[in-house]
Amino acid sequence: MQKRSQFLMGAGCAVGTLALTRAANAAYPQIMQPFESGARPLVAFPQKRPLIVLTPRPPQLETPFAVFDEGVLTPNDAFFVRWHNADIPTTIDGAAHRVAVTGTERTLHLSIADLKTFEPVEVIAVNQCSGNSRGFFGPRVPGGQWTNGAMGNARWKGARLRDILAKAGLKAGTKQIQFDGLDRPALSTTPDFLKSLDVDVARDENVIVAYEMNGFPLPLLNGFPVRLVVPGWYSTYWVKMLSHIEALDHIDDNFWMKTAYRVPATPYNSVAPTDKGYRTVPISTMVVRSFLTNVRDGDVLASKMQEIRGIAFDKGTGIAKVEYSIDGGTTWSDASLGRDFGRFSFRPFRAEILPKPGTTMTLATRATAADGSIQIATPIWMPAGYQRNSIETYKVTIA
Repeated sequence: MQKRSQFLMGAGCAVGTLALTRAANAAYPQIMQPFESGARPLVAFPQKRPLIVLTPRPPQLETPFAVFDEGVLTPNDAFFVRWHNADIPTTIDGAAHRVAVTGTERTLHLSIADLKTFEPVEVIAVNQCSGNSRGFFGPRVPGGQWTNGAMGNARWKGARLRDILAKAGLKAGTKQIQFDGLDRPALSTTPDFLKSLDVDVARDENVIVAYEMNGFPLPLLNGFPVRLVVPGWYSTYWVKMLSHIEALDHIDDNFWMKTAYRVPATPYNSVAPTDKGYRTVPISTMVVRSFLTNVRDGDVLASKMQEIRGIAFDKGTGIAKVEYSIDGGTTWSDASLGRDFGRFSFRPFRAEILPKPGTTMTLATRATAADGSIQIATPIWMPAGYQRNSIETYKVTIA
């Protein structure tokens, strides 16, 4: 865990990256993901247990799904990693770091110590990559071919963004708040990664500038010293190594808002692969999902009473119910919901089934959110491979 104000990663990361790019098959254990070209190495990056590597530079590291059965909170050393830019600082002095706030009535330069003078708040919230589960899209789409582990749930602690903005003073006519981090593109032709939120969203009481994750300083790969936390929204807005907050008097038209991270403005944001000319909008809040955590597709189960466990979440209205099926979705029964850790958190659930020996079963789960949204049976499709939330199925054999 990160316990010092200064974190040194350099040599260990460089060596790990070189070894991975030169001899991944020989040097590291492999895991096979359930789609074409699915072989991935398991590598322990600094401050991390072995995670599934999509790319070493920029680091894209997926959480092995068995981790989600360890508890509702995802351990820091198992939390997934997603960066857009390859030029990431390997040494950061947390005490010297400042977050600039500009475009406001008063310019601020906030240290971590300054941030801790604001009222501290905590929120348990799911951080999920927009492209989580992209590897299951058919037809296949470009981008990181994640399975279902590009997500995690943590207890985040920090200062409310609205309190920071109030201290800086928003000017009349401010439309959006833009965020930048310390990472930079490797090439001058690549646009810097910038994200923006409408003022009303930025001033929501749950949006925070976080300096702790599960009771410790953030791991460097998850955004040390501070990152933006936007509960209920996809992680593209959760800017890591946050260094600059700027109030804008216009709608942000930078590449990462105007061109990238956009979804079709259609029902379920879904289109056919042949569709053209449809309108798009920036991706925003998450869709409702559920997974089994102690059963995998292809497992062999004993013919005795079995507990099945899982997690569900949505954009933050809360989980109203979770249903399970043992016949692939033909019939459904209610699962028992576990402790409520807050509306932005994973909600655990469980059920008991009695399999018959010598048979096969197709287990499935379906979550319904408090706003009435429900997981759909038919997977959506879009060229960017975002927002998959179809019903998950698990075909098992009974011994």
